[in-house]
Amino acid sequence: MAEEPVLYKRDGHVVTITLNRPDTRNAISELPVVDALVGAFERLQSDADARVGILTGSGSSFSSGGNVKKLREEITDSDMAAAEIEDFYRTGIQRIPLALHKLDVPLIAAVNGPAIGAGCDLAAMCDIRIAAESAQFAESFVKLGIIPGDGGAWFLPRVIGMSKAAEMTFTGETLGAGEALACGLVSRVVPDQELGAAALELAGKIAANPPRAVRMSKRLLRDGQFLPLAPFLDMSASCQALAHRTGEHRQAMAALFEKWSGKSKDS
Repeated sequence: MAEEPVLYKRDGHVVTITLNRPDTRNAISELPVVDALVGAFERLQSDADARVGILTGSGSSFSSGGNVKKLREEITDSDMAAAEIEDFYRTGIQRIPLALHKLDVPLIAAVNGPAIGAGCDLAAMCDIRIAAESAQFAESFVKLGIIPGDGGAWFLPRVIGMSKAAEMTFTGETLGAGEALACGLVSRVVPDQELGAAALELAGKIAANPPRAVRMSKRLLRDGQFLPLAPFLDMSASCQALAHRTGEHRQAMAALFEKWSGKSKDS
């Protein structure tokens, strides 16, 4: 029996989603992988007990992006019409960014090795990226005479700014983990053997907070990138009104005042 292309595992409130095609360096362009990855994100979104997710790759790569051999067979050397190629992307890999953009659960990319092309874009679609020292990143589409058809040109400038995104996109050159840290593509770099523990530690800090407030905070961070200030403030007021009426807010406030009370008695 073939291995599942994507593994989904929840431990407490933390879900780990693992790309599980090490034989293709975790390429994500094939339809079975797209289906499995989108299904995992939808499952994470609907899991009421999930508070944070970790996305990583099996083997020595995070993701090589497109399966170049398959793309050559199915598109480059085929007589597929341009309209059919459009549908190939719209019904295939472009479903991944759409699913991720709907995801309210915070998602950490634990980049355990090369993240190339669509693999780099997949990492950019996550909320937080931490990298192993062996990680590499490349927006390498131009090297093959194509463009980021998965939506990377929308996500990457929002992560690292237009100038650096343009440099990566126009040159296709590879960044090491240190360079990725310097430009803000990742928020930290850790030794390879410590990546899993570092991702779980960070996930634990997020999962310890009231989940509804975390999910609403993610929505505000996401939508605030393109909403004008006035409607964004309206959205913030609505979210805050909902947050004030949750049991988790009352519990957090009670715990805070109990802590303060304990300190005042000790002084």
